[in-house]
Amino acid sequence: MIRRLLPTTERARLTALYGGLLLLAGCVLVGVIYAFVQYGLDNRIGTAFTGVVPGGRAQPQPTATLPGDLIPSEQAGEHARTQVVQVVAATTLNRLLTVSGIALAVFAVLSVFLAWWMAGRVLRPVGLITATAQKLSGENLHQRIDLEGPPGELKQLADTFDQMLGRIEQLVGAQRRFAANAAHELRTPLAVQRAAAEIGLVDPDPERIKWIRGELLQVADSSEQLIESLLLLAATDQGLEHREPVTLDESVAAVAGEHHDEANERGITLTTALEPLTVDGDPVLLTHLIRNLIGNALRHNHRDGSVHIVLTAADRTLRITNTGPAVPQDAVPELFEPFRRLNERRHAPGEGAGLGLALVASIARAHGGEATARANPGGGLTVTVQLP
Repeated sequence: MIRRLLPTTERARLTALYGGLLLLAGCVLVGVIYAFVQYGLDNRIGTAFTGVVPGGRAQPQPTATLPGDLIPSEQAGEHARTQVVQVVAATTLNRLLTVSGIALAVFAVLSVFLAWWMAGRVLRPVGLITATAQKLSGENLHQRIDLEGPPGELKQLADTFDQMLGRIEQLVGAQRRFAANAAHELRTPLAVQRAAAEIGLVDPDPERIKWIRGELLQVADSSEQLIESLLLLAATDQGLEHREPVTLDESVAAVAGEHHDEANERGITLTTALEPLTVDGDPVLLTHLIRNLIGNALRHNHRDGSVHIVLTAADRTLRITNTGPAVPQDAVPELFEPFRRLNERRHAPGEGAGLGLALVASIARAHGGEATARANPGGGLTVTVQLP
């Protein structure tokens, strides 16, 4: 029974709280006024009747009296004045109490209405946030609250909700692009395999079958690398399962040694400047990060170009600078998104799936770091990975 009488909404609770506080303040005010009026009321009324200051003596009478004696007629008058004073004081206090009670009742009704209105004004931003959240779906994530008003906690809450919607919209958009690009990347090798198989069935020439077999194996390798990259990207997005000390300078030197032959074949100069640095992380993922950075720096380069690798212990950064084609600065942030390339894919051998820098950024985030890039004035990129 008691639970049924309790307020069930936040507005009702705030109304009960505000109305109760206002009513309590009104009761205290009435009590204070009644106490102050009651205090000394008899003396003030007696002063009005006798014309003397409170605590003073009555003015001397012209007739002679014994000291300390009162004439019987004066005693009767004094008693009458006392009764009149008491009656007037009681009547005044009763009247004051009646008027105060009526005023307090009216004040209580007004307090409830004012508390209800005030609670509605306070909770209006919360209602807007709730209504916006209820209308949200994958198709209208662009909606915002855009609360107008002076700075305050609720304004800050609404702005934070808008910022959260912006991040969710970006994540959902990136997920949709990722799914579409992944489907496209996986569909292309399947189409190539199907076409090669059909051609092989039509023309059983041994040389053509040998060529088709080579094409099928190359497409299978590309598909396997793509699937492994997608699985690695999904794993790094979930964070690290374990950490251990990793000597990063040794890992960079080992991976750079793996790419020396490739760099010589391409006519690219590969140089390193490594300072001793140990970080806590996953050695396998960090090796993938280094391999992707060096591989991209060699792949997107030109003959007689260069790749310079710098590992700095002071600011715990790995920086790889390469020559190559000019890259617009406004297109650099997009290169860290999956399947984003500077140029359209030509499906050439060794071209890659466009997941290299996306994996670098994901692995860096999993280690609590950050991967950034900037376009070099003469062409190429400078990619910087900072680890905590």
